[in-house]
Amino acid sequence: MAETLRHVEDMVDNSPAVDVHETFHLYQELLAELKAKIDARFELQRDPSTLELESYGQYPDGPGGSLAAYSGPEVDWMVHSWLGNPSASFANLHLTVWLGPQVKVPHLGLALLVWPEGWFYLDSVPRVNLIADGDYYDSYYAPLDADWLAHRADPEFEYFVSRAGFIRASLSPTAYCYSFGRSERNIDIVRKLTHAHVDRWLRWVDEAPPVPEDERAALAETDLRMRRNIAERDPANVMGVRFFGQETTDKLVRGLWGGDRKLARP
Repeated sequence: MAETLRHVEDMVDNSPAVDVHETFHLYQELLAELKAKIDARFELQRDPSTLELESYGQYPDGPGGSLAAYSGPEVDWMVHSWLGNPSASFANLHLTVWLGPQVKVPHLGLALLVWPEGWFYLDSVPRVNLIADGDYYDSYYAPLDADWLAHRADPEFEYFVSRAGFIRASLSPTAYCYSFGRSERNIDIVRKLTHAHVDRWLRWVDEAPPVPEDERAALAETDLRMRRNIAERDPANVMGVRFFGQETTDKLVRGLWGGDRKLARP
């Protein structure tokens, strides 16, 4: 079971500069498919604070990106975004959904990266302390363990270990976080894993019992702290600074956690 333990910027700098648009477009198509499933389930509205981020940078003539965030009665903050320079080896794409406090279903975390090898992250972000709440673990993580272990043994996927301890702490026990060769076989595996995960996550939402009204404010506050910390402490933010400078990167990071949001939280 191979492992990768490198900074994202080191992976990019130590790799050949190649055009990765083919993989970038495959990733875009995959995220569009997954987002369509989510859009069909939830009532969502684009937050006006992200309209100016619909397109930024110089893409396709240089680095660029797009960030759109949404909210709704059942969704606190959903982000659909990409950042990078696909003509020169790098693109980072996100689809994350942070649920409102009406249920305790784990949040949905998904990221796809090309640097120029492939990389993906897929997780059910827990909303409780799993050590303290064994029933929550049994509901959302124990059933995924066998499949997670089976994929861990796939020799074509290298388990990615972040050099940032905080990021390692943010992963659930069944988080997928892997580097891989961009073969048709491997990208197809990522496609199947992500579709299965989103389908299962949507079922969780439909089947979840409601959170008591008097517990929702505390849950919403915890969710926001988690989302902000993960966005602000992401080591990959250095690539945004490299491409667009600190001011724009700070605005993008706020877009990831909702620091400039206009719509009310659910």
